[in-house]
Amino acid sequence: MQKVETHACFGGVQEVWQHRSQALDCDMRFGIYLPSQAREARCPVLYWLSGLTCTEQNFITKAGAQRYAAEHGVIVVAPDTSPRGPQVADAERYDLGQGAGFYLNATHEPWSAHYRMHDYIVEELPRLVEAQFNASDARAISGHSMGGHGALVLALRNPDRYRSVSAFSPIVAPAQVPWGEQAFTAYLGDDRDAWRSWDASELVRSTPAQANRPVLLVDQGEADEFLATQLRPELLEAACRETGYPLRLRRHAGYDHSYYFIASFIGEHIAHHAAALRN
Repeated sequence: MQKVETHACFGGVQEVWQHRSQALDCDMRFGIYLPSQAREARCPVLYWLSGLTCTEQNFITKAGAQRYAAEHGVIVVAPDTSPRGPQVADAERYDLGQGAGFYLNATHEPWSAHYRMHDYIVEELPRLVEAQFNASDARAISGHSMGGHGALVLALRNPDRYRSVSAFSPIVAPAQVPWGEQAFTAYLGDDRDAWRSWDASELVRSTPAQANRPVLLVDQGEADEFLATQLRPELLEAACRETGYPLRLRRHAGYDHSYYFIASFIGEHIAHHAAALRN
């Protein structure tokens, strides 16, 4: 591991680290905010998954999360959104390839060689964070847009790994919208049955009633330019209604898809996770 950045922030430190990922077979970076409480005791961890085109920098510089993480004593880890490097497959468009990993394990070439973001986020990164920092194994997960999709899917696929989950403007039914259809076709192939295990709305329908089911906290701006075509929160709402899965969907008039929206409500999300992580 190599430390790339360190900045004093709200009594703690905001750092960026680089390491070699075995899951992705490339070098990766992640941001980590360590509150002052982490100097004395192991702290719970919130994993943040960013959206299309983002790196670890977008969230740590724009969301204003450090203030609230310091208040609640929560470590916040913000990884990159995909494998990167000259040897990693890419596409000319912004919504496929590097910067657009979709937090799944690709099964089709050339993507399958590196695009195993599910394994990286769920297994490798927590193992590294808990070994190298004063971090406990109490975990929560959140994200925005493509990262909101990732947070919901990873929490639904791995309910014993995360105590809480939330999302801003998530792609809730990627199998039914252009962004998801394009990515799933490339990464997973044409078999739509294989897509179901990476689609939050479908995973809600397949979760047994007796399983661990943390409430899905979702915030959506009503002035979001992608609302009707790519995000479609009503599809997740319908799936949760059909199955009785707990969903807290909050719609906000006037808010768009930007980090202005995230910064407005990130404090409430961190408080939501902090309460679950303390229990």
